[in-house]
Amino acid sequence: MMTNLLVAIKNLVNNPVINLLSHYRSANRANNMGDALEFYIKDLFCDSFDENDTEKKNEIYSKYFSYIGNQNNPPDIIIKQGDAIEVKKIESLRSGIALNSSYPKDKLYSDSSLITMACRNCENWREKDLVYIIGVSKDNNLKGLWFVYGDCYSANKEIYEKIRDKISKGVNELQDVEFSETNELGRVNKVDPLGITYLRIRGMWGIENPIKVFNYVAPIEQNSDFFVNAILLKEKYLSFPEKDRKNLEKIVSDKFFIKDIKIKSPNNPAKLLEAKLLSFIK
Repeated sequence: MMTNLLVAIKNLVNNPVINLLSHYRSANRANNMGDALEFYIKDLFCDSFDENDTEKKNEIYSKYFSYIGNQNNPPDIIIKQGDAIEVKKIESLRSGIALNSSYPKDKLYSDSSLITMACRNCENWREKDLVYIIGVSKDNNLKGLWFVYGDCYSANKEIYEKIRDKISKGVNELQDVEFSETNELGRVNKVDPLGITYLRIRGMWGIENPIKVFNYVAPIEQNSDFFVNAILLKEKYLSFPEKDRKNLEKIVSDKFFIKDIKIKSPNNPAKLLEAKLLSFIK
């Protein structure tokens, strides 16, 4: 069974759930807003809102997803034969997004040291498009959702790895310090006389949220109860099945529109990329 971003957006427009925590807590599935947001995203892609039985719900997810991850390793979800999904929650329109030890990604690569073996082996793949989904919550309700593809938002991985590697090299060249191999920036062993203390040196990445990054093409209606914006390259939009594009275009209204836009390239802001903006206001 296949799903994609256009299917999820259509389901969202037809079924916008704002009081996420109470909705998913009543089904005994979520204890906090972050969990509720992830369940909602899964249901958007699977159109599984009406199924409350946990066992049956998991069976539905298994039909659509090849991988469901954890908080410590990206991504959160991989659609079978489709895109990878990373879900983030913020509590203010101005908040930055904490990525922790994972730098921003234009794509997800199977040889990344940050993903798990289960993710790497979930299907036969080398590279996947990655969509960031950012939920803005306020008072345990969902204020807005952003869907933005990594290649619209993040530079090529070489940009981030160059900085990371320079810092790691500089740290590891310190004299009279015992280091060991690590996926972090560095790890110092035997810091104390007993040789029992170690120091982990971690990078903590963050990125401005898309509300701020794309305000030149997608200004926010401050007085709306709920807003949704999705940005993807036009080429990506046209790569989705024609049936899904037509189904989405049929529900265009005064509340939901699809617009051709041009966005700055994450690798060269002087270059403008043809993209699509999908926008919904409730």
